[in-house]
Amino acid sequence: MDDGQETFISHLIELRDRLLRALAAVLIVFLCLTPWAGRVYDFLAQPMMANLPSGTKMIATGVVTPFMVPLKVTLLAAFVIALPMILYQAWAFIAPGLYKHEKRFALPLVIGSTLLFLLGMAFCYYFVFGTVFRFIAHFAPASITPAPDIEQYLNFVMTMFLAFGVTFEVPVVVVLLVKFGIVSLDKLKDLRPYAIVGAFIVAAVVTPPDVSSQLMLAIPMCLLFELGLLLARFVAKPQVQGADEREALPGTIGEQDSGADR
Repeated sequence: MDDGQETFISHLIELRDRLLRALAAVLIVFLCLTPWAGRVYDFLAQPMMANLPSGTKMIATGVVTPFMVPLKVTLLAAFVIALPMILYQAWAFIAPGLYKHEKRFALPLVIGSTLLFLLGMAFCYYFVFGTVFRFIAHFAPASITPAPDIEQYLNFVMTMFLAFGVTFEVPVVVVLLVKFGIVSLDKLKDLRPYAIVGAFIVAAVVTPPDVSSQLMLAIPMCLLFELGLLLARFVAKPQVQGADEREALPGTIGEQDSGADR
């Protein structure tokens, strides 16, 4: 019992150390970026600014909003930049408890899911935002001068980043479902029409009400589902032949015995 307690406490201490190192990495990057917090926010706001009328700027309705919002954006950027260090600390903590074949599967899974999430954020920033803001500016009445609040803009951006980052994890979900035998690969192929309909429903819920942005989320989701099916072939467990099928095969032991009796 004492050995078990010591092992548990040692794991807690190691977990604390790993978390502190990950937080330290984020904090160091954050402090390095803080002098350029305004430029970091300007980079995030560029898709919106590109579609505002000439001479129009975004506004800040709160007293400390012009100070706090750029710092929040800088903290988000620091987390993304320090993500490799965070993942390394997580991997260093769980790797000693994994078998060799589990390590071969877990490491590509962690790296792949991270890259897919970042790819979803990049796709949203470089392709979706421009389409959405262009659509909003096109339909705005001439009597209105758009002047978005920077805090509301940050909330919108964070929601869209999260939505696209999570939906780009579809291949990982498909591979895990097949790997652990929750759903067979053939069953997922049969569910393809429902997956397509579900992708368009999700896109209609999480994106602004314009067709182009909905298509820009739904179509990648469908393609990523197909990618997941392709990758799942490599982790799918081979189907074991049923007992009835073995009995029906010619030359089985039962038939050889009966032939010998004859």
